[in-house]
Amino acid sequence: MLYGISAAAIALLLTALLAALLRAPARWSRLVDRRRQREVPLSGGVAVVVVTGAVVCAYGWVEGVPTGGEVRELLVAGGVVALLGLVDDVWRLRRRVLFAGTAVAAACVVPYGETGVGTGLLAVVWVAGLTLGFRGVDHADGLAGTVGVVTAFGVGVCAAVEVMDGIAVLMSVLAAALTGFLMHNWHPARVALGACGSMSAGFVIAMGTVYARAGFGLGESAGVLFALTALVCADAGLVLLSRRMAGRAVLRSGPDHLAHRLRRLGLTAPGASLLLGAGALSGVAVGVLVHAGWVGNDALWWVAGTALVAVLAVSRVSVYASRDPRRVMSPQVRAPLRVRNG
Repeated sequence: MLYGISAAAIALLLTALLAALLRAPARWSRLVDRRRQREVPLSGGVAVVVVTGAVVCAYGWVEGVPTGGEVRELLVAGGVVALLGLVDDVWRLRRRVLFAGTAVAAACVVPYGETGVGTGLLAVVWVAGLTLGFRGVDHADGLAGTVGVVTAFGVGVCAAVEVMDGIAVLMSVLAAALTGFLMHNWHPARVALGACGSMSAGFVIAMGTVYARAGFGLGESAGVLFALTALVCADAGLVLLSRRMAGRAVLRSGPDHLAHRLRRLGLTAPGASLLLGAGALSGVAVGVLVHAGWVGNDALWWVAGTALVAVLAVSRVSVYASRDPRRVMSPQVRAPLRVRNG
């Protein structure tokens, strides 16, 4: 207990400090994201990755610290995903490349001995998809950090219930590091995670859910995993559904995420992040309670039903610009068109 508290406190402080120190180098190297006409340095992701790995490894050298081989393997795989995300931040890789690279990293650390080959392969797809889902929520100030903190903490509790102390410590350190990052990411954000931070955090969290649920039934595990990550799953499902219905390319970016739609309904940026964070917390709480056996599996249906209703409700919010041909015509072409229309 004392180890976890001290490690989390150190991770929080170091991440807050490092994210601030890396702001200027990120600007000089043009490692920035443009949000609402302002450039936000992507130094937060590097800070979270470096501090999380450093704190866990440093305390792993101390005698009696419960960090085993699976934690080291997960840190290495998470570091590979972080490098892949950093390359994406610089050169903008295709989504299929990110998915394939993340899937390969996941395939190397999935516990096939406990899950079996078939379920293990399903877990690889789950981890890769959820990793890209976390990347997708890193578009609004405070959102990715809030969802990441809540989800990592919940997965850490599930791991602690299974007496997986190493995974629990890793999740607590990650949650603390994301909290330190949030000190600079709340609206108006001064730093952002970028693909480097969001993908690595999403990967570690997704793999943590797989480790915690390994050996349980497939159907129940699917429900618990969905509850723990309901906000990310709902956001990804909404984006895919709305783009398909609008005839847009599924992998084409656009202002069609949950936070975008809530902003169009009149919420402020902090209000949207707080509301979505509360939604994530609700799903995580149900997932933890079901995993620990304190409530029945029927509670998982409430999470799924609520997420479905929310997605269908906000999907009616218009987010795509109308394809008016007059907006793309030259003035010389539009002039006669105005005459013909009276």
